Amino acid sequence: MITGARQGTLSGVRRLLAASMARDLGAFLIPSPEIARTHGLDIAAAGIQVLSNPRHASVLLLIGEIPLALREAATVIYAQMMRPRAIFAMGTEDLSPLPPADVIAGLSQQGLLEGVRQLRKVFAGGAFHPDVSDFHAAVLQTHIRYTCPMHAEVIQDEPGTCPKCGMTLIPAETQGTATHEHGGMNHSQMDHGHKGHDHKNHAGMDHGERDHAGMAFMSMVDVTRDLPRSLDGLPMEWIEVPFGPFFPGLPGGLLLMLTLDGNTVAGSTARSMIENTDLLQPPSTDTSDLVGRLTGMDPLAPVAYQFLACRAVRNAAGAEVSADTTRACIGALERERVASHLGWLALFGQQTRLDWLLRRAASLQLRIQHANLQQIMALRPELSALIKRLHRTPLLKSRTAGIGRLGHDVALCGPVARGAGINDDARSLDNTYTSLGFTPASHRGGDVLSRLRVRLDEIAHSLALIEAAGAIELPALAPVGDLSGQGEATVETARGRARLQLTLEEGQVTKALLDTPSTHHLKLIGLLTEQQELGDALVAVGSLDLSPWEIRP
Repeated sequence: MITGARQGTLSGVRRLLAASMARDLGAFLIPSPEIARTHGLDIAAAGIQVLSNPRHASVLLLIGEIPLALREAATVIYAQMMRPRAIFAMGTEDLSPLPPADVIAGLSQQGLLEGVRQLRKVFAGGAFHPDVSDFHAAVLQTHIRYTCPMHAEVIQDEPGTCPKCGMTLIPAETQGTATHEHGGMNHSQMDHGHKGHDHKNHAGMDHGERDHAGMAFMSMVDVTRDLPRSLDGLPMEWIEVPFGPFFPGLPGGLLLMLTLDGNTVAGSTARSMIENTDLLQPPSTDTSDLVGRLTGMDPLAPVAYQFLACRAVRNAAGAEVSADTTRACIGALERERVASHLGWLALFGQQTRLDWLLRRAASLQLRIQHANLQQIMALRPELSALIKRLHRTPLLKSRTAGIGRLGHDVALCGPVARGAGINDDARSLDNTYTSLGFTPASHRGGDVLSRLRVRLDEIAHSLALIEAAGAIELPALAPVGDLSGQGEATVETARGRARLQLTLEEGQVTKALLDTPSTHHLKLIGLLTEQQELGDALVAVGSLDLSPWEIRP
């Protein structure tokens, strides 16, 4: 019996239905399909369809260690799935407050294949059961709060009247610890942002249905006096709608709250729901432990942060690394840059409804993720063809030009800076990169189109750098013995400049400070989204290529 079986005895007809369900598995991925690809998982090749709507999925697939805040959000996702449903966990054991996993497998393609085989057995034998129980979790519990039908910002725990207009407050259900921020998972679920919101009252409220005893008559001028004004000067009731942390086309783990004035964004807040707050606090007392922590910090950029940690330790200890080794590490770093940009292209394709781009970029990302030098060179014609097709794609320019424009008056780094004509690239100051023929890419538009073009140029240039390096080798920690010193290192990740400062005392790390590009770019979301159409605002946020995993408090 699976945790989410449908009630009913397993009769002959239901056996046939269960067998059909076992063959046709659809999964909603936590945290995101991109995280699956970074781990080298080809979900489609294993026989599971990746779905962007949990209500259409029969499997909740969790990949890697999932922070508590994301597990709570995944609990809401699981509750929205139709029965029969199953939980498939790869590389993680702690699922609370979710139910125990129906299938557990290792974080590898072989583990995925074995897990799918077990899933089919689970569905075939346990899709129906005469004794099923409801799923209860504290995160799903609701309580009643009271709000004004004309002033949504007025919310209180007890019945009463609105202090602004005097109207009787009406009840509204609110989820317990998983507030509406966990409800806006995808386009089909945006109604969760309106939960407890009586649209009848806004369109043409029947005042006779309310208890207005003792309340003096108020004109609409008085009623709308304190409402915010739209650009046309009309008073509008704004609503807050969550996008994330599993919104298709945005990074998994990013929670974006937009205040909407009709279809226009009036304000926004954004935060990461990944709990990396104690990554370096207290700092590691061992250099290998520090390198391991940074390598595992961001599944979207493990090589870049491994390279950063190894270089910072080396600089603090005054250790030397051969030129050949450095070039080989740069080959691995540039391979990750190509894979990362392809992952972003897949998200961009999902946002812009370019399904061919989503499929092709995702496929190429999987193939290049762990490819050797010969395999990468063999993929070069396909990557060049993808770049050329994007440059020739009809209407792409009209859909992205002028959207999310950024200038020199804000702090930018990485492809976002280079898309605004700012030559900000740590590789320009690296002698090894210079010897390999590095030149930074740059476009001056400062909009989504320019950021797209920069990433396309960087894919082509990274391939040339890999070929010039002539080898691919993951960074390794140099022995430091009992040396002491202070050092820092800077690495140009796929998202921008990352910097690590550390102090060694007798070979032990006593202090470490990390600065990451997504931490800075998260602050740009308000600037990019305010007074923008909703669709344009989401594309602009996506063009930043944020990694919630590297966002620091």
